[in-house]
Amino acid sequence: MPRIIDVVQFLDETGREIVHREPPDGPGDFRLGSQVIVRESQMAVFFRDGKALDALGPGRHTITTANLPIISGMVGWATGGKSPFPAEVVFVNMRQFLDQKWGTPEPIAFRDPEFGMARLRAFGAYAYQVKDPQMFVNVIVGQQGIFTTDQIADYLRSMIVSKLADLLGEQKKSLLDLPSVYSEISAGSKANLADDFGALGLALLQFYVTAITPTEETAKAIDERASMGAIGNMDAYLKFKAARALGDAAQNPSGGAAGTGVGVGAGLGMGAMMAGALGDALRNPNSASAQGGGGATASPQTPQQVQAMLDNLDMRFANGEISEDTYKTMTAKWQKRLKDMGG
Repeated sequence: MPRIIDVVQFLDETGREIVHREPPDGPGDFRLGSQVIVRESQMAVFFRDGKALDALGPGRHTITTANLPIISGMVGWATGGKSPFPAEVVFVNMRQFLDQKWGTPEPIAFRDPEFGMARLRAFGAYAYQVKDPQMFVNVIVGQQGIFTTDQIADYLRSMIVSKLADLLGEQKKSLLDLPSVYSEISAGSKANLADDFGALGLALLQFYVTAITPTEETAKAIDERASMGAIGNMDAYLKFKAARALGDAAQNPSGGAAGTGVGVGAGLGMGAMMAGALGDALRNPNSASAQGGGGATASPQTPQQVQAMLDNLDMRFANGEISEDTYKTMTAKWQKRLKDMGG
């Protein structure tokens, strides 16, 4: 004989259950006089034959025709209401679910006014609660006996990332300035998400952006650009690099004739000539400098000098002064020259 349910209640011990059905495995046998106990942080939706008949607030509810008049036509009253009828109670947790985490599963493309296209990741937290228990159960939970915060987290995150990406696209600030408008981005995202949460029977209570960071590749590109800005005058830097390479060669007895007797003053002069030779080579790949010809001062004569030319090529390419094709062609020539020197 089926067990008659006289009292039904639910206590969430995990803190993560939004919805819990009693009995958990499907409808149970209720009768008039059965009681439903709903706690202060809960609402209960009474179902029979798959239809939501009523939403019960906090307190002790006795199933009678007075508080559930809609069931009067569904129960055989000839037996004085003693005949059991199948029904179920879905408890909905009405407390605030705090510190729910969100983050971008994939980087967001962002048009930066200073750096061009950048790829960003964003992270934060939000809080919500059930606003319309009956709507939430019907729209989201369906026939599941238990529904937790984890089960809806991915869906909510997808909504959040969509609205955040749209809001970031409207920003005219550099990504370096975004931390100063976290509050504005948070408030704008919360307002944009209000209707989406409401359509699920939820209310978005708080929304926070805690970090917007570039990907590793974007951060590396920003660091390189910052380094280029710190260099300042590129021509002066190239001459300095060439002169330093010649100075190193002068201190190395194995540096050959070009290194013998080369003082600091001569090294600086040679550095200027090398920078000029490199500039000529970049402007005219078919020139004598590009082919490794020319006089002893116009063309590098030691491995240290050739390495300086390669370093200069790297800097000019990073600064956007030469094309990728020119960079590859020149680099290949000087690397071959360095190999031939045994460097």
